[in-house]
Order: sequence, then C-alpha cells, then structure tokens
Amino acid sequence: MPRAVWTGSLSFGLVTIPVRLYPATEPKDVRFHLTDARGRRVRYRRFVQIDEGDFEPAWETGPGAETEASPAAADARSEPAEQVEQEIAFDDLKRGYAIDDGRLVVLDPEDIEAVRPERSRTIEIEDFVDLAEIDPVYFEKSYHVAPQRGSEKPYALLLRALEGAGRVGIGRFVLRTKPHLVAIRAADGVIALETLYFGDEVRDGRELVGGVEGVEVSEKELRLAESLIQTLHTTWDPAAYADTYREELLRRVAEKTPVEAPDERSGVATGSGSRVEELMQALKASVEAAKRKQAQPPSDEATEPSPTKKRPA
Repeated sequence: MPRAVWTGSLSFGLVTIPVRLYPATEPKDVRFHLTDARGRRVRYRRFVQIDEGDFEPAWETGPGAETEASPAAADARSEPAEQVEQEIAFDDLKRGYAIDDGRLVVLDPEDIEAVRPERSRTIEIEDFVDLAEIDPVYFEKSYHVAPQRGSEKPYALLLRALEGAGRVGIGRFVLRTKPHLVAIRAADGVIALETLYFGDEVRDGRELVGGVEGVEVSEKELRLAESLIQTLHTTWDPAAYADTYREELLRRVAEKTPVEAPDERSGVATGSGSRVEELMQALKASVEAAKRKQAQPPSDEATEPSPTKKRPA
C-alpha cells in the first residue's frame, strides 16, 4: 500500500472528515543510472566557474622577497583570465531569481523560510462547480482521499452527495511547502482530489493559433469529419493503450547480462564475482612464486664480494 502524502481533515459546511491523501497514479517510466562501461555509478558535484583573476595572488613575503610583482607576473595578469572550477558545499548554496534584465537577485534560505506557508491541517471546500466547466488543462495531479478510522460515515455522506449533485468542490491547502488549488470529486466509488493550476499558470492557446476563427469550413467537409469521429467512437478503456516504448526497453534490459558493480567503499567487486576469484588466484600465485624464489640456492655470483665503488669527488 502506498504511503500517505498528507494527513488532515476535509471540511464542507459543518462536516469535518479526517482523511489521508494518497497518490492516485504510479508512473512506470524506465529509469536509468548513469554509469561507465564497468557499471560504476557516475556522481555529480556542484561547482561554479570563476576567472583565475578573481583570486588574490599569494605573493611571497619575507626577507629577500620583492614587494612588487615581477614584470613577467604582471604580463601574466594582463592576459585573459582562464576559467577554473570551484566546488561548492551544499550549505553554501543560495537561490537566485532572474529578473527581466537578466540579473540575479540572490536570496538566503532564511529569506525563503520567512514566507514559506504553514502546513495545512484542513482542506475546506469553498465552492461547488460543474466538472464540465473545468478545462482538463487545469488538472495537475490526482490523489485518492481515504477516510481515517471512525470517519467512514461522513466520508460516505460526502461521496454520495458529490455523485448525486454531479459537481466538484473547490478548495485550497498546502502540500509540503506549496499552496495548491484543488478540486474534490467523486470517482469510481472514492473521493478524488485533483490539484489544479492557478489561472495565471495556464497559457492562452488562442495566441498561438492565430486567426483560425476566420477560416471557412464547408458543410460537406464538416459532415465528413463528424462522420469519421462517429465511426472511430468507442468506450474509453485505458488498458487498451499500452506503453510500447517502455515494453521494448524492458525487453532489451532482460536480454542483457547484468554486470557486477564494484563496491565503491573498498574498490573490490561485491559478491563472488569473477574479479574476486581472479584477485585470489593472483595472490596465491604471487605467494607460490615468492616461496620458490626463497627455496633456490644462492648463485656463485651472489657469493662473490661485489667490487667497491668509488664515490665521485
């Protein structure tokens, strides 16, 4: 069973229903880890690109050191500075907001925390509207609303009322750290919650298509198009539309032989893979070779004193 992403109450009028919120969808995209050819994970690091000229030169000081830079050093500084990378710790990260002229306004975490909304305890339904009035473009993400223990009766009451009225409730709440506009509706025997885009987040598509409204279409063309739509009409069955791309990817994954990823803590492959066996065989061979070398009698040349070498004057 999935974990609840939010626990609180759903309220309409004087009725309060303790509920839990669960994701209604489960994306099954094929996700890959970035690796090298041996299966070792590729990691990311945070860095900034800065000019070498931004660093203060560490000139030598002390007895005998020159107080001014040499001419060669001055020429080097006059050349175009090369960019270098400087790694940044996570605690040193800021948030930059780009304004119209391209400049960034940098905010500290404290600035963002000061305006962060408090977590909602209740979703209060403010209005009821017809579902057909909400264009699907406004729907963002779907959730299932489940009753907490002991609240089944008011939950069933709201569910039956929504089914009978054919309307959806509109409310607001804060999920994690983001305020959401939501639609509460009946869906296949459960109460569903749809997070909605705010009005200023939806683009006006008429700005993109230009003057389509002025294009003339004949009655014959319109009847043929409507006839085609009627011919292709069927009952909606989501199971009939499979993700063939994902299926083909998984088929290719199944055909591949898994690699033994190295243990990044020790640099040695995990498990009883061939690399561990090769390492053990190499160690044993090295020990045997060392024993044989020690067992050999010293050669005649080795017993003769070596000539004394003169040290150069």
